[in-house]
Amino acid sequence: MSPLELKKIASFLAKHHVLTLATSDALELNACNLFYAFDEEKVSFVVASSDDTTHIKNIFKNKKVAGTVVLETKIVGKIEGVQFKGEFLELEDECLRRLYFKTFPYALAMNAKLWQIKVEYFKLTDNTLGFGKKIIWKDSSL
Repeated sequence: MSPLELKKIASFLAKHHVLTLATSDALELNACNLFYAFDEEKVSFVVASSDDTTHIKNIFKNKKVAGTVVLETKIVGKIEGVQFKGEFLELEDECLRRLYFKTFPYALAMNAKLWQIKVEYFKLTDNTLGFGKKIIWKDSSL
């Protein structure tokens, strides 16, 4: 996949800070909203959440997730949004940890537990480039 496709997606993600995450424990679905920091080089979101939430309990059973980040608008020509699929992991990368706390410094005082969503697939819908314009990015290592 072209690095320009990922650049366009990363540019959109840099303008936002909340994602919707979908998880499943194989029996039930769950959706939640999480603040995020995004690292383009590692193609990863960093989020904070505690072990006692339904979505994290689901993660312990099924690490595969999907989600969205959208621009809320009623103007059809301005519709933009990203759909993603990936794997939800306990955060071990110190650079990603620093990125999250740089983005959300108040989270340091909360002693937040951080997680990494390693993205495997993105689909950006961007009507500012033309009605229904889609940009697809897939991890070429998979």
